[in-house]
Amino acid sequence: MARSTLHKAFIWAATFAASVVADTCETVENRTAISVLKPATIDYNTEQTQYWSTYSGDLKPSCILEPETTEEVAAIVSILHENNETFAVKSGGHNPNNYFASVDGGPLISTKKLNEINFDAASETVRVGPGNRWDEVGEQLDATGYTVVGGRIGNVGVGGYLLGAGLSFMSTEYGWAANSIIEFTVVLANGSIVTASETSHPDLYMVLKGGGNNFGIVTSYVLQAYPQGDIWGGNLEFDATPEKTAALLIAVRNFTENYPDKKAGIIMTAERTLATLLDIWVLFLYYNGPEPPQGVFDSFLAIGPNINTCKTQRYSDLLSGNNWAVVKGSVYTIGTETMPLPSKEDGPEIMQAIYDHWVNVSDTAKFVPGLIASIAFQPLPKDIARIAKSKGGDMLDLDDDIDRIVVELDYSFYFKSDYDQIDLTMRATYDGVADIVKEYQQSSALPSDVYLPLFMNDCFYPQDYFGRLKPEKLQLAQQVQAEVDPEGLWKERTGGFKIPSA
Repeated sequence: MARSTLHKAFIWAATFAASVVADTCETVENRTAISVLKPATIDYNTEQTQYWSTYSGDLKPSCILEPETTEEVAAIVSILHENNETFAVKSGGHNPNNYFASVDGGPLISTKKLNEINFDAASETVRVGPGNRWDEVGEQLDATGYTVVGGRIGNVGVGGYLLGAGLSFMSTEYGWAANSIIEFTVVLANGSIVTASETSHPDLYMVLKGGGNNFGIVTSYVLQAYPQGDIWGGNLEFDATPEKTAALLIAVRNFTENYPDKKAGIIMTAERTLATLLDIWVLFLYYNGPEPPQGVFDSFLAIGPNINTCKTQRYSDLLSGNNWAVVKGSVYTIGTETMPLPSKEDGPEIMQAIYDHWVNVSDTAKFVPGLIASIAFQPLPKDIARIAKSKGGDMLDLDDDIDRIVVELDYSFYFKSDYDQIDLTMRATYDGVADIVKEYQQSSALPSDVYLPLFMNDCFYPQDYFGRLKPEKLQLAQQVQAEVDPEGLWKERTGGFKIPSA
């Protein structure tokens, strides 16, 4: 399969940019005191290793810019107007879609030094820079007795996670991570600096909560903080025998519908690698308290894990401990689909059908060197929608009529020469999940007239995130984009999930 149209467009744009009289890197170096990392230097090479996908790291920006203040970001944006270079903005490098947080031939704006973490006890808020990772935020807040709603794996960066709405272990208590953002500081396409909140630029405030990188560069977030002491959590590991797989699929379905405790969180993940010689389930568990009450996770524990690492610990330690799941040294891809929760009666058949489809498709690529295939079932119970609405809403705008499950799909592998094959495999996997959902909807085993948006943080680059939103949210995104970026700086010159034209 040929490289994507987006890929070709960026190669063309990078080639064109080389002919520009004064490129961004040179101009920034001449006019400002902003740190400019150049190719073939140690710092440049080190920064390029900070991607989850080695393919993104193999793309070579013309330089890496490291602003330390909002004003320096504004200066870079103003300079970008003087040329036609493509560029990218990077927080933690978790997004594996090429050109979303990576660039080949244009400048990379790293938010690494925009790393403030300032807790205000009086307002119970924290100002956080996008250059942080969630384990760093958690560690800094440990001594305060407070935490914020953030990522479930510590190595995930703050910036992209929050702009994609952010699903958290705490979401059944506090909603999407974006629902706890009180204020954004944003550099707009014209280089101006604005604050977006409920009372200042409220439409911009809304579209930033799940609208991605289409509206500006966010240089800081003011987050609502919540009291927190010791928590309980860790991992359970099971062999993926037919009996245990069936039991786990039923357990996660029942857990989602009968959510036993809003303080509980779970990710249920199946992993297959070594040409399927390793075939296991790994569960990530969390409870906001020193120990979960009896009954919260009993249905999973009763299935008999081979390994149980769950214990009482600090939240930041849990996040750092989950970093084992970050596969370093591989090309990484991620995709997703959203499904309505099946009934208790139809659940075993439908959940098994989704799992079996993933097994069958991933088997077609099992001999790709270094392949690790995974599927995660992430509960999205009605309470998350209710909490989100009570906090002013977001771009996903879930209704609370049904429970849902977010299905996350991951393929990692050694060599980018295998990318085209895995590209097809990923598409076949999430398209097949969607087809299974539609088939069961047609047979009335699943509700048919339901809203099933995609979760941006888990989307593969061709997926139509904005096309799956409610029409009024898409229209708002189009309206705000026209107001804050009339010349199309973000739309035309950097990657990401794009808003379709009105």
